[in-house]
Amino acid sequence: MYTGTGIYSLGEAGRLIGVSSAQLSRWLFGYKCQKRRDGRAVAGYSAPLWAPQVTEGEASKTIGFQDLLEARFVHAFVSHGVPLLVVRRCLVSAQQLYGVPYPFTTLRFKTDGKSIFGEAVRQSVDEDPLIDLRSRQVVFREIIVPSLYAGIEYQGEHASKWYPVPKRDHIVLDPARHFGSPINEDTGVPTEALHASYLAEGGDERAAALTAATYDIPLRWVKAAIRYESQLAKASH
Repeated sequence: MYTGTGIYSLGEAGRLIGVSSAQLSRWLFGYKCQKRRDGRAVAGYSAPLWAPQVTEGEASKTIGFQDLLEARFVHAFVSHGVPLLVVRRCLVSAQQLYGVPYPFTTLRFKTDGKSIFGEAVRQSVDEDPLIDLRSRQVVFREIIVPSLYAGIEYQGEHASKWYPVPKRDHIVLDPARHFGSPINEDTGVPTEALHASYLAEGGDERAAALTAATYDIPLRWVKAAIRYESQLAKASH
């Protein structure tokens, strides 16, 4: 049913985009919270930012490729200090304008998202006086930069693949292959498997060469996979 969707646990998704699984769960599955009503705190609920692609087996909280990339943009906003209220308003406005569930990763948002973001900030200032209009407008230019879109390939205006490192390293996340996990593009071997083999063989230059021979992959691609997986491991700690 989910062929071509990509399937990620929250832990795996968080590892790939540098977000904790707890944070992803809050964004995509909602959470209980305290809200102010008539001057007093009452139990409330914050709804998900959007409905994840994978709807079966919700107890396991799995998400799809489009969710992964969209969450990557949410993470960029939040990391730059943008309140989730602003992110939510921006997302809803863009969804309504474009008629798509995942607007941040569309090419249209890349070109005209600044105005949508600015309007979301203005709307949110009325609701939360702690949101600074001027500083938040400046933030957008720092977030939506070519590096966020670099590596994303499109079919029409919608993201179809993601190269998380320069394409010369031949590493891709393609929802139509290996459930969207990072793989060597030419052979389909998961980068995680290459890295595990490298570590099992001793984690040195000889180990990289043995892994290349075992999988019949050029040594430079094995080294690229090792670098990539090492970067992910470092970012997650």
